[in-house]
Amino acid sequence: MDASGPPNPHYKWIALSNTTLGVLMVMINQSIVLIALPDIFRGIHLNPLDPGNTGYLLWMMMGFMVVTAVLVVTFGRLGDMYGRVRMYNMGFAVFTICSVLLSVSWMDGSAGALWLIGWRIVQGIGGALLFANSTAILTDAFPADQRGTALGINSIAAIAGSFLGLLLGGVLAPVDWKLIFLVSVPVGIFGTIWAYVKLHDTGVRRKARMDWWGNITFALGLISILVGITYGIQPYGSSAMGWSSPWVLAALIGGALVLVLFVVIENKVPEPLFRLSLFRLRAFTAGNIANLLISLGRGGLQFALIIWLQGIWLPLHGYSFQDTPLWAGIYMIPLTIGLLLAAPVSGWLSDRLGPRAFTVGGALVIAASFGALMVLPTDFNYWIFAFLLVLNGVGSGLFISPNRAEIMNSVPAESRGVGAGMNATFQNAASVLSIGIFFSLMVTGLTHTLPPALHDGLIQQGVPASQASALSHLPPIGVLFAAFLGYNPFQQLLGNSLAKLPDGGAHITSKEFFPHLISEPFHKGIVVAFWFAVTACLIAAVSSLLTDRVGRKHPAPDWPAESLGSELAAVAGEGALSLSELVVPDEPPR
Repeated sequence: MDASGPPNPHYKWIALSNTTLGVLMVMINQSIVLIALPDIFRGIHLNPLDPGNTGYLLWMMMGFMVVTAVLVVTFGRLGDMYGRVRMYNMGFAVFTICSVLLSVSWMDGSAGALWLIGWRIVQGIGGALLFANSTAILTDAFPADQRGTALGINSIAAIAGSFLGLLLGGVLAPVDWKLIFLVSVPVGIFGTIWAYVKLHDTGVRRKARMDWWGNITFALGLISILVGITYGIQPYGSSAMGWSSPWVLAALIGGALVLVLFVVIENKVPEPLFRLSLFRLRAFTAGNIANLLISLGRGGLQFALIIWLQGIWLPLHGYSFQDTPLWAGIYMIPLTIGLLLAAPVSGWLSDRLGPRAFTVGGALVIAASFGALMVLPTDFNYWIFAFLLVLNGVGSGLFISPNRAEIMNSVPAESRGVGAGMNATFQNAASVLSIGIFFSLMVTGLTHTLPPALHDGLIQQGVPASQASALSHLPPIGVLFAAFLGYNPFQQLLGNSLAKLPDGGAHITSKEFFPHLISEPFHKGIVVAFWFAVTACLIAAVSSLLTDRVGRKHPAPDWPAESLGSELAAVAGEGALSLSELVVPDEPPR
């Protein structure tokens, strides 16, 4: 419903608490699946390391993110047209229903995997509805001088949820993998009812036409590119990766061409899906470029650190491969601590001092943490590792909420839904792209060093030369997936051959053999990936430096900063407004 009368002074805190709960639930669910993948695949009796099952593994990890990245702009636009709260509440309901359906799977093997992947994709629709409209709801509810704080708290929930999910998944999945989906159900039911009863749109909606051609071309182009990236990191023929595959090349090139067509359409239709005119605003453009680059740099970090901990460090320090998923989540807590320390402070201070110093400083701190991780040995001193994780979290906390506030403060009230959706699209698409880049760079580093290390190590343990040669030529991505899933790959790869070895395979399946074998090749691969992250973060710092100072003291040049009353009564409708129309009207809209 639409608000009438004076705004409730407490409403903004209701909006903040509900949207924070929604974002927290989605992010916990996203990472809880990552850490629980070994138990999920054991539960449906499917070996994810079998070359024929790699696609199931990748889509289980990335299907949710692909769908969310594609749909957030569309759902932001629908929120502007039909009510942000209505779309947001629908997202809560869809997400909760899918959590129930994911937990009632009775199928095994590929059928069970397809059931889970299918409902994870539908659940991504619910996640997109929540992501696309939560930021716009908060921007409507809070005045400009408090948005940094509000968006900072919301950002804390998002990133803290991603690491809380690692802990919950490590605890619940060994008991029963279905619990990782059921845990969202009571939260989802409560949040759906609470949002329906308490949240309301704080403006007047205008009717608008849906840009169907824009929606279709954008979805087809982005899906094609993200699917191409997903399959590009899989082996193809004799190649370690699939970037030379005709299908991957067709998906990437075809997707890019369709997105070019999308841009042409958006410049011609009266009510476009993407408000390309927003890119004329320096704060919006530079802020989104910085956000995109930070997401590219950090998006694959979680995967890289999980592989590092689960595949090398934890086994070397006495943890069984089966226990490494839980302990990886525990040992990554410092990353969340750094975020929790920095994000509220940076949000509060940026509301008063301006966001630029915090976005630039945060990007530089993240780059410094990646540079330091680069020189850390694979068998590191944990307290140094923990300090660097805190440093990375502090940098992220400094950057995230001021960046979001800077972007959203630059957007006119009637375009907040689509503006938030565009911002979320860049961030989510960059996260998927980052995973592909991190895996590709790590595989590139492993390709030349891992085969001889594997061959020589297996020969020394008595494995026949023919078998050692065959195993050494297996795609490096399989080794990374084994480490990511907390599996001891040699138990899987050698099978019955272990009994023929001199010690019955005791040493080759020990906690130390696999980590020692891949330590040096892995380090070379991850250094390449971290160099990419450093470069992305440094460019993000430059981009942040180029933003205008937008806020109550430094409004965007095309419209004045709104008063609290006008912000809480922000127009939620859509209209084909060009920049020339985004000025103060002669009289307020009726």
